[in-house]
Amino acid sequence: MSMTGALAEPGPRRARGPFWLASLTLLLMAAPFAGLVAVTHWSAFHFARGDAMAIGVSLGYSLLALVIIVLLGTPLAWWLARHRFRGQWLVEAILLLALLTPPLAMGLLLSALYGPYGPIGRWFEAANLSLTNSAAAFVLAQCYSALPYYVLAARAAFEGVPRELEHLALTLGRSPWQAFREVSLPLARFGLAAGVALAWVRALGEFGVVLIIAYFPQGIPVKLWVNLQDIGLHAVYPLLWAFFVVAMPLPLVLGIVARRREAA
Repeated sequence: MSMTGALAEPGPRRARGPFWLASLTLLLMAAPFAGLVAVTHWSAFHFARGDAMAIGVSLGYSLLALVIIVLLGTPLAWWLARHRFRGQWLVEAILLLALLTPPLAMGLLLSALYGPYGPIGRWFEAANLSLTNSAAAFVLAQCYSALPYYVLAARAAFEGVPRELEHLALTLGRSPWQAFREVSLPLARFGLAAGVALAWVRALGEFGVVLIIAYFPQGIPVKLWVNLQDIGLHAVYPLLWAFFVVAMPLPLVLGIVARRREAA
């Protein structure tokens, strides 16, 4: 064997290690979903009482929460991406704090603030509007759960837009709003779409915050817990499949489109 061949031979052997580690990682990630297929009793597949209502509650209120998240989060994300100011660290710390707070802890914080005896909830109770165990409380919980994820993703998307293009639009007579609408938004659309998909899944799947502040009306995550407690594990699988069917298509499609765009 030549010396060149001897030196080149270890290369493929070194490559096998990362390959097998990557394969093992993918196997571990796919195992729970393959397990769900295996353990589902397909011959007796049916929804439990109240499951259809839970699906409707989650879908309807999650869409409403998503609209609010986009309307509130997009200006904040653009502002953070395009401005440097004194105290910016505090704004970023608040975002990270909201992102890292455990869901049950966030639910308790919201209950203390918006509950019937909280400083804000007391005002709404005086106007016969409840921010606990109501549709408003459900949307409120989802917004607090998903808004930080959207803002951070949208900020990264806006930071990827060259500032020179925005400045060029301004020199051509466009107003700041027109430059934002005609330049920043179109160029950041894929990153913003990824943020929307992330916020959608977070809002739809939120359990801890919703459990504390909006146990009623019951959405999919709380109804899964109720089915598990009251009926048993077999009653959970149909609603789990429903969750994957309604929650996953949006992020999967956006992910595929984004990857194809990068490849092109």
